[in-house]
Amino acid sequence: MIKPFFEEEDYNNKDFSQDILPAGEYDNCLFANCIFTETNLSDYQFTECQFVNCDLSNANVAHAVLRDVKFKDCKLLGIQFTECNGMLFSPSFDNCQLRLASFYSRNLKNCSFTNCQLHEVDFADCNLTKTSFANCDCSNALFDNTNLAKVDLSSCYNFTIDPERNNINKAKFSSDQLIGLLRKYQIQVSH
Repeated sequence: MIKPFFEEEDYNNKDFSQDILPAGEYDNCLFANCIFTETNLSDYQFTECQFVNCDLSNANVAHAVLRDVKFKDCKLLGIQFTECNGMLFSPSFDNCQLRLASFYSRNLKNCSFTNCQLHEVDFADCNLTKTSFANCDCSNALFDNTNLAKVDLSSCYNFTIDPERNNINKAKFSSDQLIGLLRKYQIQVSH
């Protein structure tokens, strides 16, 4: 069955938790001020789309394709990105709330997180090589067996990363936040 194809469409102020977005492929579309709370987006395909000021909390994204998708000022609470189609998975996030989201075992190489709230986000077993984390709050984010090689965490805060359980080769940290690497040793650092 051929999926419907939507190209260069703008969707503004729509509540897709009530009026379902037609299943299909969306290319270079803009979704602004839309609600997708608990919406089933499984098997949808989004390529070079932008989501601006949208609420996608607890949306089902199983097998969804997110290729060069930009999320700006969005609420993405509890999203299981680990269930997305892994081929060409390349989202970026700017000023988004991703609390309780999961990227478990996802390849996020060269991804971008800017001014994001990453509370309790699961980054276990991820490849985050060269990923940018600019000014992000990583409270209780899980980094376990995570590849953080060449990652810039110098402006991030509230993270806890065990250097013995993660690859931090050539990663960047600010001296103010080094305690996030030492927390497991329960040492006290005075300023």
